[in-house]
Amino acid sequence: MNFTVAQVAKMIDHSILRPEFTTQDVRDGCAVAAKYDVASVCVRPCDVPVAVEQLRGTKVLVGTVVGFPHGTSPTAVKVAETELAVAQGAAEIDMVINIGWLRSGAVSAVETEIKEVVVAAGSAHVKVILETAYLTDEQKLAACWAAERAGAAFVKTSTGFAPTGATMDDLALMRSAVSPKVQVKASGGIRTLDALLAMTSLGVTRFGMSVTADVLDDLARRQVALSNRRA
Repeated sequence: MNFTVAQVAKMIDHSILRPEFTTQDVRDGCAVAAKYDVASVCVRPCDVPVAVEQLRGTKVLVGTVVGFPHGTSPTAVKVAETELAVAQGAAEIDMVINIGWLRSGAVSAVETEIKEVVVAAGSAHVKVILETAYLTDEQKLAACWAAERAGAAFVKTSTGFAPTGATMDDLALMRSAVSPKVQVKASGGIRTLDALLAMTSLGVTRFGMSVTADVLDDLARRQVALSNRRA
């Protein structure tokens, strides 16, 4: 176990995306993110101003989603969502590709859309969600290559709303597909510290999860127990 709690915290995007969440739920989620000093929160687009206000003065970034969860919004809408989110203070944008276009073989259209979102995001990092549950390995590779050519900062497995989420096989494939300048984010069904640590061994550097406190508290307990055994 080579990571400290603080190091693992900075690999986590604390997810606050469930459709039924109230404004107080969003504030409570931001409080958890601030307590553990995670990398970012990932909130619904309507919640960006709330999260920015709640996290002002912390080192936790505010991220949001674009074209979520199905990726079927017209490109102009995805661009407008991105521009508004950045104007409101979002520093990271997790966009869903047009899955149907990719499955239809329209890779150039997918790449062009990603590029337009990247341009609209400016200095904000764009993470491209592939929604791997619906793709063949060949389509996953094509999407990763398109995302890198378009200037994305990350490729990401899933929204968390598809039938399956992140898998070790998909993460290994995605890591092999992109150069070191593009990071890999695992999201969807990651609920334990052991799963997170196993994925770091593949080169995954960011994790979307809602069980942040459970995972980081587990790591803290293990490190105390290890220290006590060594004493």
